[in-house]
Amino acid sequence: MAATDALVVACINDLTVRHGFGPMATASPPSFQLFSLEDDPDGLWVAEDGEEILGFAWSWVCGDVWFLAQLFVDPARQGEGIGNELLKRTMDHARKSGAAHKALITFTFNRVSQGLYMRHRLFPKMPIYFFNVERERIRQTLPQPPLRATAIDGGAATMENLAGIDSRAIGASREKHHRYLLDDPATKGVLLYAGDDIAGYGYIGSNGHIGPLAVPRPDLLRNAFATMLKLAADGSAEKISAFLPGTCDSALSLAIDQGMRITFPMLLMASPGYGDWTQYLPRNPGFM
Repeated sequence: MAATDALVVACINDLTVRHGFGPMATASPPSFQLFSLEDDPDGLWVAEDGEEILGFAWSWVCGDVWFLAQLFVDPARQGEGIGNELLKRTMDHARKSGAAHKALITFTFNRVSQGLYMRHRLFPKMPIYFFNVERERIRQTLPQPPLRATAIDGGAATMENLAGIDSRAIGASREKHHRYLLDDPATKGVLLYAGDDIAGYGYIGSNGHIGPLAVPRPDLLRNAFATMLKLAADGSAEKISAFLPGTCDSALSLAIDQGMRITFPMLLMASPGYGDWTQYLPRNPGFM
C-alpha cells in the first residue's frame, strides 16, 4: 500500500502542477484503502511490470452504490491503455456487486480521464468545490449553531438512524463506513438535532475538515453545515475546509458569506439517474 500511495501522490501532483495549482498531495497512511481491501478484496486491481507498479484502481460498494475511489497510472506510462484496462476490471467489480448506481469524483480539469469514464457510461453530473478558510475568521463571524449536536454513540438505534439519513441523501446505507470513521481517533462524529428531531449527521477531522455530512431533507442542509462550521471553529485546527457540491445552494451561500474560498474544483461523474446531491457533503474523493 505504501507504493500505491506514493504513486497517488506523484500522479496528483503531476496533474495539479501542469494545470497551475502547484503540488497538492502528500503521503498519508492508507487507512481507508486497507479497510476497504479487507472488506472487499475484489475492489483492488494493480497493473505491474515486474516489481514496478504502473497503476492501480480501487473501488468499494455500499448497497446499490458502487464508487470508484481511485484510478491512477504512472505519468510516464500514461497513454498505453493501462487506465482503460484497469477501469474494465473495476467495472466488472461493479457488475458482480449488482449495484444499480456507479459514481466517482475526479478533477474538473482532468479531461483525459473524463473521456475514459464517459466511454464507460459515467457522465458529468455536477461540480464539487473544495473550500477552506482560516478558523479565526469563522470564530469571529459565525453566530451560535442553530442545531444541537451530540456524539455518535455507535449503538444499534443510532446506526439505524444514520442508515435512514444516508438512504435519503445518497441512496445507500453506509454502516460499515460510519463504523470506520467512529474508530478513527482523529475524527469526531455528531448527530444533529432540531428540537427532538434528528436533522442529520456530520464528521470533523482533527485537521478541521468537515465531511461527510448528510441530512434527511434539503432544507436542513444550511443549518447542519452552519453547526458543523461552528464546531470546527471551536477546535484547534488553523483552517476549516469542506467539499461542497454545486447543487447545494444554501451551503455554498453560507461558505461565501463566511469568507471561505475555492481552492480547487472537482467533478462528480455517475451513471444515468444518479448524482443529485442536495442533502450530502462528501468527505473526500476516495471516501465519497
